[in-house]
Amino acid sequence: MRFISPGVALLWLAALPLAAEGLKDLPGGRTLVFALFTGAVLGLVLQRTRFCFYCHARDWFEDRDPRGLLAIVLALAVGLVGYTVVVGSWVAVPQPGQLPPDLHIGPVSWVLVLAGLAFGAGMVISGSCISAHWYRLAEGSPASPFALAGTAAGFVLGFMTWNPLYSLAVADAPVVWLPAHLGHGGALLLQLGVLAAIAAWLWRGFARETNELSHSRAGVPSIPQLWRGLWQGRWPYWIGGLAVGLIGAVAIVRMRPLGVTTTLGGAARAGAQGRGWVPERLNGLDGFAGCATLPGANWLTPHALLLAGIVSGAFIGALASRQFAWKRPTLRDAARGLGGGILLGWGAMTGLGCTVGTLLSGISAGALSGWVFAASLFFAVWAGLRIKRWLGGAVSAPAA
Repeated sequence: MRFISPGVALLWLAALPLAAEGLKDLPGGRTLVFALFTGAVLGLVLQRTRFCFYCHARDWFEDRDPRGLLAIVLALAVGLVGYTVVVGSWVAVPQPGQLPPDLHIGPVSWVLVLAGLAFGAGMVISGSCISAHWYRLAEGSPASPFALAGTAAGFVLGFMTWNPLYSLAVADAPVVWLPAHLGHGGALLLQLGVLAAIAAWLWRGFARETNELSHSRAGVPSIPQLWRGLWQGRWPYWIGGLAVGLIGAVAIVRMRPLGVTTTLGGAARAGAQGRGWVPERLNGLDGFAGCATLPGANWLTPHALLLAGIVSGAFIGALASRQFAWKRPTLRDAARGLGGGILLGWGAMTGLGCTVGTLLSGISAGALSGWVFAASLFFAVWAGLRIKRWLGGAVSAPAA
């Protein structure tokens, strides 16, 4: 195990303004700078709060600890309100067949359900969702590099199977945007009601730990205590939920909705098409909103800078909190990373996004596809954890 001095975090932090200075004079430079710093804040939040869809679900299914899932519910609720305000100014009177541009609103069919199941199984095997693998990569995780490589391979497999699946079920599948049927207010109230019901069910019977009560009696912390609290342990769950929801809503004002697979998927597609592994024509794929994978003329795109920012922010957080530790990967790390990553990549490609894109950004936008993907994904996690227990932990992954 190898640690790096937290002082390196200051040097890395100082490099971000220098990178921004070099970006601002490029075409679309302001958006690129915005994406870089938005990603850095998001990466820091993800790392310090340990915000991971798989880990939060596992905590509930295995230990009945609802705090992580409640943080996800909070992120969705905040995102829904933010998206409704912003998108409502773009499309004042939503109509069936009229979709706002670029939002993660995809077709709903059994293919989407299959994609969610594959993605959930990939999370169980690899130990994280794709967004968490990016921040765990910045912590020195031995499995995450293999999981991300496997995700790229999974994207290639997804491109190979896309045309048959598109003809079989996706081409005629409905694309349901709830505000077009219920209005902005009706869609917001319905979805907030569902989230409130989920939160009440999760909270039922949950008792706060006694150390939380004793902490509340400790008095007002001093400034040094507050500073140490930023870099010791983990930030409260609710900060992660609130921050992720706010960042997702703010991002659509200056760039496309949040997504962490666009750059990786685009690179996988360009490489596979260059070798003749993937058809040049992927029927209907580039007409759907979501995590677009159409290779661009260059890689200096907002989503590429967002991803660079996420890794940078997570690296800064890991260094400053002394949570960066490099370990030599084992064959087990490589196997579970690659195997789970392939399922993650196939599910993300076929579902037009991952937990950040299709689930978080999709539900925030009022897309029925986001809810279907979420239900399929969490069912797969529940089933996968039960199978792991039945197998006696033969394919278990370490906690995040």
